[in-house]
Amino acid sequence: MADPLAALETYAHLAAASIRSRAQYRLSFALDFVGTFVSALTDFVAILVLFSHLPVLGGWTLPEVSLLYGVAGISFALTDMLVGHLDGFGELIRTGTFDVLLVRPHGSLFQVVASELAIRRLGKLSQAAAVLLYAVANAPVAWSAPKVALLLLTLGTGTAIYAGIWVAGAAIAFWTTEIREVANAFTYGGSYLASYPINLFGVWLRRFLAFVVPAAFVAYYPCVVILGKPDPVAGLPWLGLLAPVVALATLAAGRLVWQLGVRHYRSTGS
Repeated sequence: MADPLAALETYAHLAAASIRSRAQYRLSFALDFVGTFVSALTDFVAILVLFSHLPVLGGWTLPEVSLLYGVAGISFALTDMLVGHLDGFGELIRTGTFDVLLVRPHGSLFQVVASELAIRRLGKLSQAAAVLLYAVANAPVAWSAPKVALLLLTLGTGTAIYAGIWVAGAAIAFWTTEIREVANAFTYGGSYLASYPINLFGVWLRRFLAFVVPAAFVAYYPCVVILGKPDPVAGLPWLGLLAPVVALATLAAGRLVWQLGVRHYRSTGS
């Protein structure tokens, strides 16, 4: 296997090539940017509609929920840019194209991930960043260097958690090529749920989000720490400090599922 520095250099070259190819079609990129921005804005408008009728939602004010939304939205948009194209991984299995990746020096997961950088997701990223800026300016937080550092770290750990979930979902294609709907339930569905306080949901869903598909560690638990709020779910507000550990575990789990899938894989023969 190639060393990490060589892999990083290869990824940088492939990412640059992907960006250059997208840049050739500026109108298409502009339309994609506007489309993803407006689509993401629609989700936030739904939150604004809720708060037009309610002063608080599950004990959370609009700026506090905006902090959740901004963190979850940025993390998801970054992940979607980096690995969102794994949604189409089943096609590589069906056509036998995956066979080619197995004889190349880099690992198969690296090659699939590095095949595209979806810069069209910058619209979603920009919209979530705007909401986060609003939240930072209006949420009842006494911002300090440690809290700013925790916020920035949370964006990284949230991206890593989504990436681990996405890889594991895509790896289902090794057993059944019809994966898009199943994977989307955990990726896009997890992103939607992570934008709200999980104490709004039923007990079984709270536990599922916290301990099975750890979407609660993308934004909810870290934001509980940043805001200094109590945790009505588990009564453990310090759980947000474990987000880096959860992120590493989720990435490791995603990679393990992928490796099991590669060992299970049998060529289509096409």
